[in-house]
Amino acid sequence: MTATLLYCYDPMCSWCWGFRPTWNKLQKALQPLIDEKKLTIQSMLGGLAVDSEKPMPEEMKAKLENTWQRIQTDLGTNFNFDFWRVNQPRRSTYPACRACLVARDAGSEDEMYHAIQQAYYLQAKNPSNMETLVECAEHIGLKAEGFLKAMEHIKSEGLLEKEIDQARQLGLNSFPSLAVLKGDQLTSIPLDYQDPLTMLTAIKKALS
Repeated sequence: MTATLLYCYDPMCSWCWGFRPTWNKLQKALQPLIDEKKLTIQSMLGGLAVDSEKPMPEEMKAKLENTWQRIQTDLGTNFNFDFWRVNQPRRSTYPACRACLVARDAGSEDEMYHAIQQAYYLQAKNPSNMETLVECAEHIGLKAEGFLKAMEHIKSEGLLEKEIDQARQLGLNSFPSLAVLKGDQLTSIPLDYQDPLTMLTAIKKALS
């Protein structure tokens, strides 16, 4: 039986950005299990914050900037704090999540995920804005017109909300989160932001 490692994320989740280097190492370490058809990896969008045009309250801006500071201190992750000076942030991550769904259909979900992270955390651009997402789409080789049509389709059909519901039903309520699904048995994998081996051990145990 092939088991599935579920990876639930939001492209505008700062802890997901902090987790990326270790997540990349973990995926490489899992490659033998993937090659042996014992495991597949499936991404799921978590959806931190619904569509909104409202400016982010000052209290929330300060809280999130402090979170960036903490991640940078704890993990050594790079952040461009100019974001909080040059943008009018909104608490709205659904557009960025939809962009990842569009890219999934084109076989380039992780490329879009990473492009959004780099735009947000390193280039101080706002992925809540469609122009930033179009830039990211073009950066990974998607045409703007087709990308915008696909974004509208995903929104009108509620495809993101359906995936978020699936993630919630599986108990994937924090981002990032990992779980192994084997048959009808779901095993949560505790995250280690700095050592992929602890997660690799837990995944192998869930497969046994």
